[in-house]
Amino acid sequence: MKRILFLLPLFLACSLCAGAQDAPLRLAVAGVTHGHLGEVARRMNRGDFQIVGVAEPREAYRNKNDLTGRLSSSLFYADLATMLDETKPEVVVAYGSIYDHMAVVEACAPRGVHVMVEKPLAVSYKDAARMAKLAEKYGIKILTNYETTWYTTNQYAHRLVNDGQIGELLRINIYDGHEGPKEIGCSPMFLEWLTDPKLNGGGAVVDFGCYGANLATWLLGGQTPKSVYAVLKQHKPEVYPHVDDDATIVVEYPGCTVQIMASWCWPKNRKDMYVYGSKGSIFQLTPTQMETRIGRRDSGMFEAPALESPYNDSFRFLRAVVRGEISLPPYDLSSLENNLMVVRILDAARRSAQSGRPVKP
Repeated sequence: MKRILFLLPLFLACSLCAGAQDAPLRLAVAGVTHGHLGEVARRMNRGDFQIVGVAEPREAYRNKNDLTGRLSSSLFYADLATMLDETKPEVVVAYGSIYDHMAVVEACAPRGVHVMVEKPLAVSYKDAARMAKLAEKYGIKILTNYETTWYTTNQYAHRLVNDGQIGELLRINIYDGHEGPKEIGCSPMFLEWLTDPKLNGGGAVVDFGCYGANLATWLLGGQTPKSVYAVLKQHKPEVYPHVDDDATIVVEYPGCTVQIMASWCWPKNRKDMYVYGSKGSIFQLTPTQMETRIGRRDSGMFEAPALESPYNDSFRFLRAVVRGEISLPPYDLSSLENNLMVVRILDAARRSAQSGRPVKP
């Protein structure tokens, strides 16, 4: 009987811990102006997370966004700090401008609240480095979310590279972009900061250049580039008078050259990648379709293997990381280490474009 009484509190404690792990992630939203906010709205009733609060300083945007009508008006706050203190989230996802990311981390870190931002991590390496210091000081995780992280083709390409299937990497060509944010119908509140050099850090060079820098850093295991050379163009100055709309970035590594073609001037949406090695090549054509040449054998077009949960979805992945169910490998696509390097490369690209010469990142 005494043994039963002794074990009962332990059993109850374990049950409570298991219940807490199984409970939906307490998630709050900072900012509502990002066009990717719809990703939250489409997933909010799955049960893996619960939105406990939304912070947006502008009343007009607070009253009309992708979450309006899906949540009680009592969950919307004008002030981020007040929302954090009253709702006690486990994690905040940032859907404002890239410039706002640092302020979100400054508010969340001292409160022990983890953060996931939409790509890229920050508008400058100075901001990114401060965010990293805050994360280290307060023991929080900062993740960066990219659409391309969840492409089965990119994940399979990484597996082939890591397994040595195509030999030493020699060249990576990465193409990202679309016809332009205005041309594809982005909302006025999204365009307001996306086309602002301060709030976004640049135009296409940041909006789409970050994808290539992220993938290259991952595939090359976090190597530091020897140099970065970039050419930024304004093909549509009447549409985007303050920022570039086309960027070509050449990132030189000791054994590999990476070309990142980022543009708001493509005739169609594209996010494709071509990886060339000493023994073969990988053509990542769509989120699910790819081709390989390994040795002298061409695969033809095939569907990349499906990803298992939580590695197939940004919010399931976020929950697993925050709850300690999985850990981020070094230079993982979502990791802080990778995305600090991404911002270094983007900073170098802007400096190179200004000087007309290659620069060290």
